[in-house]
Amino acid sequence: MKILLVNKYLYRKGGAETYFIKLGEYLKSLGNEVEYFGMADERNCVGNRVEAYTENIDFHKKSLKHITYPFKIIYSVNARKQIRKVLSDFKPDVVHLNNFNYQLTPSIIYEIKKHNIPIVYTAHDVQLVCPNHKLKNDYTDGLCRKCDGGKYFECVKNNCVHSSKIRSILGAVEAWYYKLRHTYKMIDLTVCPSEFMEKEISRNDDINGRTVTMYNFIDEIKPLGAECENYVLYFGRYSEEKGISNLVKAAKKLSNIPFVFAGKGELENEVNSADNIKNVGFKTGDELRNIIEKALFTVLPAEWSENCPFSVMESQSLMTPVLGAKIGGILELIDDGKTGILFESGNLKELTEKIEYLYNNKELCRRMSENCRGIKYDTIKEYSEKLIKLYKEVIK
Repeated sequence: MKILLVNKYLYRKGGAETYFIKLGEYLKSLGNEVEYFGMADERNCVGNRVEAYTENIDFHKKSLKHITYPFKIIYSVNARKQIRKVLSDFKPDVVHLNNFNYQLTPSIIYEIKKHNIPIVYTAHDVQLVCPNHKLKNDYTDGLCRKCDGGKYFECVKNNCVHSSKIRSILGAVEAWYYKLRHTYKMIDLTVCPSEFMEKEISRNDDINGRTVTMYNFIDEIKPLGAECENYVLYFGRYSEEKGISNLVKAAKKLSNIPFVFAGKGELENEVNSADNIKNVGFKTGDELRNIIEKALFTVLPAEWSENCPFSVMESQSLMTPVLGAKIGGILELIDDGKTGILFESGNLKELTEKIEYLYNNKELCRRMSENCRGIKYDTIKEYSEKLIKLYKEVIK
């Protein structure tokens, strides 16, 4: 089978990139032909044989002066032209979309369908129902669904996209444009990594009815039996939506409790401001697993709608319980009181209290650790078997 994997970034930037790069490697090991399409970047670790990529656009920069005209954020002529080269040369049986909005744009969907190729889409976030892909902004508590039914003026009114009026206008116009054109009806099947995501993404009428829930895969790992070193661990991106500011505040209040942070991001200076936080930087592979296994418990203080966080799955696979926020797909992964503890997202007081409670109840942590032993998530082999069946269904 010939499979074209599409994502805006073609290097290991975050969870979505880890997912599709590992997936591509495994699908290729099964004898499938796999190529990739996304933005040009010197960090790219995967690609296509005709070396066709779209221009690199950083939508997160404070200034948009590097964009010659805003329309390319909504409909990229260049991305459509470049993917045409790949489609004409590679002739894939199926195209598997991942993150594509704003940089690649849905313009590529029209080109794919012009070649009569079926499309599978993995929804890593709620972009197709929320222009800022978070279901929240700086001014809302809890989940926000004000844009439901095409009311995208709410996005502009509240400066939802990066707290920027210009970006919010672009995000709203993009959402309006593709809703009016019913572009997402061209997607044959949407894979949702959580029941939460399937429910949210199905609020887009052009997607509803063609979805399936498949939790993400994780590496097949076994605990090494490392002795617990009784620290509290956070691993992941150091950013506001991950709840880092509140977690650092909680750590400062709990000065007698040792914390380890493994990651990187824009809030690194904030992380380094707490005397009881040891920042070990971004870690992967066995080095990260060793850090996870030695932790008393890990914390996921997310303040946005996490989909199917690898951090919870990896922690549980290494028999480390998780203190997680009650938001998004996190609730589906943690059995409250048995494999971890839940707390109200964004509630600093409760977060602080729960960290202190767990740290002072090591016997409870030990029992929850044992309860994690029976948790089973799909390996990449099991996940790929299910996915290939879905590919074959849409190819028919």
